[in-house]
Amino acid sequence: MIALPLVALLVGFFIIYPLSPEIGPSWSQYTAIAVVAGFDALVGALRSRLEHRFDEAVFISGFFANMVLAALLAYFGDRIGVDLYLAVVVALGIRIFTNLGRVRSLLITSRLESRRAGSGAV
Repeated sequence: MIALPLVALLVGFFIIYPLSPEIGPSWSQYTAIAVVAGFDALVGALRSRLEHRFDEAVFISGFFANMVLAALLAYFGDRIGVDLYLAVVVALGIRIFTNLGRVRSLLITSRLESRRAGSGAV
């Protein structure tokens, strides 16, 4: 189940990397926001996987919806002269660190439980 996203990531990398596409300065802000939104979705998917409640449809729809919404907010903010991309970065940053903290906690708890089970302690 986890192999498919990794294979897709590698295939995408090996297709795009040799092409070395240049992103113009006017698009770099939107691209960065979309990448951060995609990373947020990936960390959220890892968390939900560790909590045994991962759903592929929720992940895929959330991945693309978050990226598009984040880029649109940055674009509209740019059009009206308000730095909405900062709000997007802050909101996504908080979500990423919250999810990473929960992932760390789940991994530590899982490791401690497996240690206890291996030692026979109750």
